[in-house]
Amino acid sequence: MISDELARALRDAGVRWEPTSGDRFRIDKQALTDETFTVSEMVIEEHRHEQGNFFGFNGTTEWALDSVPTADTLWLPREDQMRELLGAAFVSLSRDDGQYLVTAQVEGHEPITGRADDAADAYALALLDLVGLAVS
Repeated sequence: MISDELARALRDAGVRWEPTSGDRFRIDKQALTDETFTVSEMVIEEHRHEQGNFFGFNGTTEWALDSVPTADTLWLPREDQMRELLGAAFVSLSRDDGQYLVTAQVEGHEPITGRADDAADAYALALLDLVGLAVS
């Protein structure tokens, strides 16, 4: 699973999340950062209101938690989601010296590489570089 640090970096870089069933997230408050939640129509679903979006905890006993603003959550994208966000730029996922290496290529630029001990973190690093190219 992607590290919280990289998940925050992706969010801060402008990667936006449209919650769907199966997505994992944390409540980005110090007292709750160790708990990982999964969006599920049966248990946790997003409710959209004029005041903002909220995750509703339907019928759960999770600390009697009723809802939490979506803005107070941290999306933990899966490898497949980050690969999809890399889009046509994605070239490969490989292993090199015991680490995962994600390579992406955008025409007219040097190859982008994300290297980490965890494949999800390697995807996140490559995606951060790709977002940086789009901004510059």
